[in-house]
Amino acid sequence: MKLISWNVNGIRACITKGFEEFFKAVNADVFCIQETKCQEDQVDLKFDGYYSYWNSAERKGYSGTAIFCKNKPISVTYGIGIEEHDKEGRVITAEFEKNYVVTIYTPNSKRGLERLEYRQVWEDEVRKYLLSLKKNKPVIMCGDLNVAHKEIDLKNPKSNRGNAGFTDEERDKFTELLNVGFVDTYRFLYPDKEEAYSWWSYMGRAREKNIGWRIDYFVVSDDIKDKINDAMIYPEIMGSDHCPVGLEIDL
Repeated sequence: MKLISWNVNGIRACITKGFEEFFKAVNADVFCIQETKCQEDQVDLKFDGYYSYWNSAERKGYSGTAIFCKNKPISVTYGIGIEEHDKEGRVITAEFEKNYVVTIYTPNSKRGLERLEYRQVWEDEVRKYLLSLKKNKPVIMCGDLNVAHKEIDLKNPKSNRGNAGFTDEERDKFTELLNVGFVDTYRFLYPDKEEAYSWWSYMGRAREKNIGWRIDYFVVSDDIKDKINDAMIYPEIMGSDHCPVGLEIDL
């Protein structure tokens, strides 16, 4: 089973920069996107052989997620069942016979950390939600989680300590998730691999210089960690300030 996750930073713009070509070439069983920045009816994006599901924010042109999958899910749910957290289109859960796939676009704490307090509440509720799913069957979660977990996961950890995406609070919440029975698939396979990033600022030729952050993940419940075949990052794929990430797992 091959899965791809990509924060497209506006699907309508990404379509003009090669999105469909990559989608067809990678031939994933499940393809998740975050930050669609549109309602479903604002874009004509359909692929033969795929079912598609969209969760858009109430506020137009903001946030949003989508899942494309070859096999029709048993069920699809939107959000985590808490109104406060479900207005921005940040979560879709597709239930399949053997597992769940959850795509998540975690809120950014923003400059000045104005949303950090909300972010902490969000993290706690999402963790509870994933644990509730895990009781039923294995979970594959992916998305832009807006945190570089360890110093190895960004180019300049010392100068970024305390900035959004690399606060102790955000990093600790990710650790909490792993501690209750989840696995960061990329670090599970490549614990020491350096300069493996999925996001680069548009400023200062950061991508060209590979001054980046790894903030896009595939996280799986630990009951299927031994079924992971590979975890991939596609830094050569342009079209967004993020690049796609992938997972191959034998379920």
